Amino acid sequence: MLTLIILSLVVIGVTTILYFNNQNEVYHKDRLQRKEKTVLMSLGYFFKDAENEDEINGVSKVFEDEITKLADINGVEVNIFSMAGQILMSSDYDYADPDFYKTMVPEDILTKLWSTQRRQVEEIDDEHVSTYSLIYGKDGNTPIAIVNIPYNTASVNQGAGVAPFLTTLIEIYIFLLIGASLIAFFLSNYITKGLRSISDKLKGVQINKKNEPIIWQGNDEIGALVGEYNRMIAQLENSANKLAKSERESAWREMAKQVAHEIKNPLTPMKLSIQHLQRALQPDDPDFEEKMQRFSDKLITQIDALTNIANEFSNFAKMPKSKMEALDIKDIILKTIDLFSEHENLVINLVTNDLTSLPSTGDREQLTRVFNNIIKNAIQAIPDDREGMITVDLQSREGKCIITISDNGDGIPEDVIDKIFVPNFTTKTSGSGLGLAMVKQIVTAHDGDITFSTEEGVGTKFVVELPC
Repeated sequence: MLTLIILSLVVIGVTTILYFNNQNEVYHKDRLQRKEKTVLMSLGYFFKDAENEDEINGVSKVFEDEITKLADINGVEVNIFSMAGQILMSSDYDYADPDFYKTMVPEDILTKLWSTQRRQVEEIDDEHVSTYSLIYGKDGNTPIAIVNIPYNTASVNQGAGVAPFLTTLIEIYIFLLIGASLIAFFLSNYITKGLRSISDKLKGVQINKKNEPIIWQGNDEIGALVGEYNRMIAQLENSANKLAKSERESAWREMAKQVAHEIKNPLTPMKLSIQHLQRALQPDDPDFEEKMQRFSDKLITQIDALTNIANEFSNFAKMPKSKMEALDIKDIILKTIDLFSEHENLVINLVTNDLTSLPSTGDREQLTRVFNNIIKNAIQAIPDDREGMITVDLQSREGKCIITISDNGDGIPEDVIDKIFVPNFTTKTSGSGLGLAMVKQIVTAHDGDITFSTEEGVGTKFVVELPC
């Protein structure tokens, strides 16, 4: 709106100036012709009895006062030239000036007058023009003198002119601009109010929570947009509920499959042991007690494995509430390393980077479980024919405690890298596959992050970042 008003002001202003200039040019042209016609008629009356140019030269002094009066009446300057182009008399020149008689009609104008016998106009500049016309003698056919009328457009006051008009126009447009500014302000606020409301709501849209609909009174375009938003969040909530239900069902199916698989592993040897016992064990056998003891030991071992599986799945399903406290991560790392220090064919190096401590806040037991799992996995990834080398590097940078644990094991195959933190996934022949999934869950609960990089045959590096 404001741009249109300013643009229209410029267009009308330019058009007005061009129009006034054109009208001004027409006005001065007509005025000059009227003045020139009046002067020529009067001079024709004065020279009506002259038959040739010599008679004008003889009577020039007589008509000096008449020429001056004629010029004053018409508000113009009048000059009389001979047919040869020499000045004879003037209403404005000083005859005492020695240069007065040197005034001549321009050569090109004089030539055109002789050849065309018609009025000639000399345009000196934008404000000055000069006309040259012939005066005829008694017979009306013989020119006896040349009349010159200089004209200055700037010396003529043509009414109010364009400047006052433009000033008034600008004042009107300033008033319109202020009014349009107020209208545009309130109108834009009315329009953007609904858009801001929708924008704020869109910023807060989340899949895992209930999104409030927007209430809008009105059946306009904003109302239609609000209606689409409300319909969208209703569909989003419905889709989120279906997705959550599907994910829960999928997770339980996967968990049930894994539990069944893990339970089958110890049940099979238990069944085989019992069947073997039925066939081979006789009460009167002298080795009865020894065989019974071996059978009991196998059975207890498998039962313990089942118990461990059940406990691990239980721990993952309902992670105990974190007991947050101030602690030293370096101290937890040292105790974890000490726990595995007696492991055969293994060297664990600790790089402290001159850190005397690594203070943080967290659950001591859960963080201990994190580092235990990572180091245990690192040990299990090292082949038996290779001397194990595990390096634990501690750093504190930009408000974060960074713990890097690297090994020289077999690395992680490329086709299973994306499944490392997936629950119930494992590359080992034993275990529940929940170790790293639990590690990920604990680190995330501590507002931290865990990443890894690996190279097959070279080793794996895990990086744990926790708030310091």
